[in-house]
Amino acid sequence: MRLPQKYYFFINRRMMATPHYTFTILKQVDSTNNYAMGRVHEGLAKHGEAVFSGIQTSGKGQRGKRWETGEGQNIALSIVIQPTKLKAYHPFHLSAVVSLGVYDFFSKYAGAEASIKWPNDIFWRDRKAGGILIENVMSASSWKWSVAGIGININQQEFDPLLVNAISLRQITGLEHNPVMLANELHFAVMNRVRNAGEQSYETVLAEYSKRLYKMNQNVRLKKDNMVFETTIRGISPQGRLITKDVLEKEFEFGEVEWIL
Repeated sequence: MRLPQKYYFFINRRMMATPHYTFTILKQVDSTNNYAMGRVHEGLAKHGEAVFSGIQTSGKGQRGKRWETGEGQNIALSIVIQPTKLKAYHPFHLSAVVSLGVYDFFSKYAGAEASIKWPNDIFWRDRKAGGILIENVMSASSWKWSVAGIGININQQEFDPLLVNAISLRQITGLEHNPVMLANELHFAVMNRVRNAGEQSYETVLAEYSKRLYKMNQNVRLKKDNMVFETTIRGISPQGRLITKDVLEKEFEFGEVEWIL
C-alpha cells in the first residue's frame, strides 16, 4: 500500500510544526495513538510532538469504535501533551482546548458552518468531518500525559454506506488538499490553544466552546435508552456534561444519550 505519489516525498521525514515541536511522518501504523502512547510509556515522548500516518490499519474512535480512513487521503494525527497548565479536577478542560484548536483549523477552510458536536466531533452543517480521541496517563490525582488523536476527512469522497453523515473537506470546498501540509497546520493550531490554556480561565474556555457548539440554543432530538425526546441544547457544564432544557433543565454524561440526526 502506498500514498499517492505527490504526497510520497514527505514519508519517513521529520518536519517542524513550530520551532519547538517535532512532527513525525510514518508510512503506515496500526494507530497513531498507539504509537504516540508507546513513546510515552517508554519515556521517549516530548510535550507537543506529533505523529502523522498516511495509512492506519486499526485507527481508534470514541467508545471502542474504529476510525475508518482512506489510504493517503485524510489526516490521522496524534499529539502528545503534558497538560501541566490544566487541572485534573477539570478533565473536560483539555478536551475543550483541543476541540477548539481543531475547530480553528477546520473552520479556516470549511467556513462559518463548521461546529463542534459534543463532546469532540467536528461537524459541517449536519455532517461529520472529523473526531478526536484523547487518552490519558494519570498518577493518583496528577495528570501526567495525554495523547490527542485527531482524524479529519480531507480528500475522501466515498465512505462506508453505514457512515451516512460523513463528509470531507474536498466535498465541502470542491478542492483537493495535501493532507500532510494540512496536518502540520492542524498541529500548530492545537498547540497554539494548548500554549494559551494557562492564560485563560476554564470558564472562558467553556464559554468559547459553547459558542462553537453544534445546535447551540436549537431544538434537537435525542435518544436515551429506548426513548426519543425533543429538547434544546443549552451548553456544557463544568464537568463536561451536555446541558439541555425542555420542561426541566437536565445534564447528560457522554454516552448517555444518542443524537437523532
